[in-house]
Amino acid sequence: MNEKMEPEITDKLIEIIKITEGNICNRCLGRNFSKVLEADGNLERGKYLRQMLSSITEGGNDPSTTEPCYVCNDILKELDKPNNIVDRIVKKINESGIEFSNFLVGCRVDPEILEREKDLQGRINVDVESIKKEINREVGKAMELKLDQEVEFDNPNLVVTVNLKNGRIEFQTNPIFIEGRYRKLLRGIPQTKWPCIKCRGKGCERCNFTGKMYQESVEELISPEALKVAQGRASKFHGAGREDIDVRMLGRGRPFVLEIKEPKIRRFNLEELKDSINLYAEGKVEVLDLKFVGKERRSQIKTSSTDTYKVYRAVAELEEEVEDEVLESLKSLKVIKQRTPIRVSHRRADKIRTREVRNLEFKRIGERMLELVIQCEGGLYIKELISGDQMRTKPSVSQILGTPSKCVKLDVLEVNI
Repeated sequence: MNEKMEPEITDKLIEIIKITEGNICNRCLGRNFSKVLEADGNLERGKYLRQMLSSITEGGNDPSTTEPCYVCNDILKELDKPNNIVDRIVKKINESGIEFSNFLVGCRVDPEILEREKDLQGRINVDVESIKKEINREVGKAMELKLDQEVEFDNPNLVVTVNLKNGRIEFQTNPIFIEGRYRKLLRGIPQTKWPCIKCRGKGCERCNFTGKMYQESVEELISPEALKVAQGRASKFHGAGREDIDVRMLGRGRPFVLEIKEPKIRRFNLEELKDSINLYAEGKVEVLDLKFVGKERRSQIKTSSTDTYKVYRAVAELEEEVEDEVLESLKSLKVIKQRTPIRVSHRRADKIRTREVRNLEFKRIGERMLELVIQCEGGLYIKELISGDQMRTKPSVSQILGTPSKCVKLDVLEVNI
């Protein structure tokens, strides 16, 4: 201890004893000197201060012990008793069957305790950690020893909240995230659940009381098996963009992240999960390359859609047949100015986007039918690139060929992220 600090310490020590009438536990006493007195924790610091007090005040080592602590009302003494709050937490965790590899502890403290602590620290002019921080730290340390698991502040698997006023213990298991790619093998399936536009998901005659516009989605074909194995409460699907309902997603598939909320099981065999999903989806959807990822991938996947390139295969129907030399002019499609398409203008900002066509190949498959393979920047609407969308997309296949054209079939062959 710094000798120059001793008079200041003794003065504040005596003042605390005066304010609390001696009714203060060693932890609360020691906490007020945590910045000026080195010791192995506030409990030991408080014991040392008791000894210091006895040398300067008669009977100072054992002030009144009949009343509860002025600050914490003796809740901190509970930490040192058999079958304390830590034992009860560990027992509840073991009974819950929750799987985790790290945790974080938080507590709720009676506001009156926090007010008394704030008032005392204001009167003696100290700025130290709060009683809540001490409880969280001490409970966390004790749990690390009993569970052989570590405290994790940034992204804990399990968050334990203890209400010290009523003794209630609550758990929050943070989500797990599984990244993969999906292939949509059939047309007519949306990516995510689509609530009925009439009843908003409540169920009505229009949707046959299912609450949905479509009976199944990519999300609903993938999620159930993952929820089952993780024993999760719910899930949320995050895709790297999305294809239209009538468009297949082929090739290596579209990247996605599946978020499983409140899982009891955090680690399982993803190869087995892949097989289960593919069996459940019955050839409609197929997943591949599953792996566990951090929560940051959720946002990265969603924002990466327009940052890379995609490859499409489209079948275009022309109103009139055109000559071969005219078809060659399709290769001039490079920089596209595309105003938000009419079909999505109700849910997208109305603006003009510039996108690049990197490569375009074509072949005739009928008198007025073309197959186009288009490699382009993400965010380019292919159906409108073909039709022109009432001149909202310039140039377009219709404009270049000099005849109205429309996309009758579309597949995504590659999403390169």
